[in-house]
Amino acid sequence: MKSQSEYQSLALSATAAPPAPDAPTVPSPGPTPAPISYDGLDITGWIGIVLSASVVAAFVSGWVSVWLARRKGREEERSRIRDTFAEAFQTYADYKEFPYAVRRRDAARPAEERLRLSESMRAVQSRLSYYESWTTLESPTVGEAYATMVKQSRIVAGGAVREAWAAPGVSDDADMNIPLTRVDLTSLTPYEHAYREAVAKYLRALATRRF
Repeated sequence: MKSQSEYQSLALSATAAPPAPDAPTVPSPGPTPAPISYDGLDITGWIGIVLSASVVAAFVSGWVSVWLARRKGREEERSRIRDTFAEAFQTYADYKEFPYAVRRRDAARPAEERLRLSESMRAVQSRLSYYESWTTLESPTVGEAYATMVKQSRIVAGGAVREAWAAPGVSDDADMNIPLTRVDLTSLTPYEHAYREAVAKYLRALATRRF
């Protein structure tokens, strides 16, 4: 038989708490990865530098593209304006030709010549009015010079046209030569110079304008 002390030991063993389960093992953090390097060089740093350089290059390239586009637009605008000023002067020159055209009309076809020349003069007069407005809107200074030139041409060349209508048309080749004593338009030269100077000054200022 077991002694009383043995029974007490068994009772204590039965009532004792079971052993606690083992705690989960938490892996310890590994070492921080070192920057990628090649032959001792820090590749990560070089990548940052390359990316920064790419951004700068893209910015510079974009700025240059915008600048070139604006410069091209400015040059195209200046070319367009220069051409229109030239067309305005050409219309004025066409009007100056009417004293000669009327004197050289075919005397054998008076009705047809009157219709042809009057229609041509009407078209030129319409274009003169257009360019008077256009030059004034583009540049008041150039517009004033052009309007003055056209006004004087209507006085001088227009008077010569009226005289030409009063004279007979040409009937032979010799009448095609019109001397200065019959048609003298030299008084218009100063106004032509003034217009050209106004155009040249405006174009120079336009070339230096910043957009």
